[in-house]
Amino acid sequence: MTSSTTRRDALAMLALGAAVRPGTSRAAAKGKPKMLIVNALGGLEDPNLELTRTQSDNPVGTDQLDIDVRAIADARACGLDAVNVTLGYVGGPEEPFEYTMRTIGMWDEALRAHPGELMKVYRAGDILRAKAQNKIGVICGFQNAAMMGSDASRVDIFADLGVRVIQLTYNPANQLGDGSMAPENRGLTEFGRAVVARLNDKRVMVDLSHSGQNTCLDAARASKAPISINHTGCRALCDLPRNKTDEELRLVASKGGFVGIFFMPFLRLDGHPTADDVVAHVEHAVNVCGEDCVGIGTDGDASQIDDLNAYGAFLAKQVADRAKAGLGATGERADTYPFVVDLRGVEQFRKLADLLRKRGYSEARIEKILGRNFLRFAGDVWGA
Repeated sequence: MTSSTTRRDALAMLALGAAVRPGTSRAAAKGKPKMLIVNALGGLEDPNLELTRTQSDNPVGTDQLDIDVRAIADARACGLDAVNVTLGYVGGPEEPFEYTMRTIGMWDEALRAHPGELMKVYRAGDILRAKAQNKIGVICGFQNAAMMGSDASRVDIFADLGVRVIQLTYNPANQLGDGSMAPENRGLTEFGRAVVARLNDKRVMVDLSHSGQNTCLDAARASKAPISINHTGCRALCDLPRNKTDEELRLVASKGGFVGIFFMPFLRLDGHPTADDVVAHVEHAVNVCGEDCVGIGTDGDASQIDDLNAYGAFLAKQVADRAKAGLGATGERADTYPFVVDLRGVEQFRKLADLLRKRGYSEARIEKILGRNFLRFAGDVWGA
């Protein structure tokens, strides 16, 4: 998609993808790919369902999960073996600890409701067990650590409940450090250092997605265990706050960490990235970090969106509400979709693999990027 691509062009591209409904014979005929596929940050819900309800004024909150037959079928058709899903408090008026505990309960209930399809991940080996049993491994993660309050020992509670990834900040600052949109760009606070140490002790992943540059660098240096940036782009290719500098990427990789490239508008300054832009960011990350530390964290679902007009109205309100609440990021607008229009739906990982093959990537390197690098990192942090 060129910089002159219009919203109408994007709608047409999405409509074309939606015409091949997930779960149809074409997707099913291809079957589940043999490659291990792990989405380091993504969704496991049907995004169409939220369009049928009154839209909440909290753009990062949820009262119910939209895990239906279609969502699971689409994830399977994608070849997805495991995904890090977001639960817990991200932002908004709710009390962070109480809200987080409630959403942990919601996800546990969903997992109990789908024992034949979903499996909670505690250790790296669970990802392989999920694949072997034709299930989807669900990795429970946070995108904010505000629910720690002023007590780092709360890490123990969340770890015991099966939370395996904790991102230190969202876009604004919190009591641990500054997010990517905090103008002061302070580093990790003393409380943040205490939380990182506790996360290390409990073998929970420290995720620096959304963090400010100095918070990321400080946490990478302070952590005794490798850390991750589970969903990001490369600032050298697109100078936006949500993307990471080469200094951050290189430091994380040098300590055995993991970097996941997202499918988000921040991959291009015009906000309309294509699959080629995803490949460009993957290649840059590989050049900076090495091929053993880079993967995928799409920040999206497997299912297509059916009613694009309804979604446009939904998106406009969501972006406005995020800005009003101080949760938005530079580069997100009502005319920028939070996904890559030609890398969406049940073919997204197959298409990405094909594009990497055309760039000369070997099958072994492609599988590292699609899942094996995250598995290696998970083993280092969680154990086998």
